[in-house]
Amino acid sequence: MDQIKAIAPPTPAFGGGAGLSQAAAGAPPTGFMDSLQHAISKANDIQLEASQATEALMTGQTQNVHQTMVALEEADVSFQLMMQIRNKLVSAYEDIQRMQI
Repeated sequence: MDQIKAIAPPTPAFGGGAGLSQAAAGAPPTGFMDSLQHAISKANDIQLEASQATEALMTGQTQNVHQTMVALEEADVSFQLMMQIRNKLVSAYEDIQRMQI
């Protein structure tokens, strides 16, 4: 099963990368980009935990099917949320592109 790999932090489009270093250090997100990066990172962590729970169940390290199913559902919900956020961002970008100046 392929795992979702962590993405590299985006480079700021306009000066001051201080917000990114705060998010990377575990400080609460302060800007939109930091919040988005934190949410993606959290969704990735949940996906990895679900993968580990599935592997543990398949290899016999655990017999707790309930816990594995909960981890899988959490991963599914976090993935669906990230997809909806992506869809909203794409929609907003398309709306901005259609604006006449």
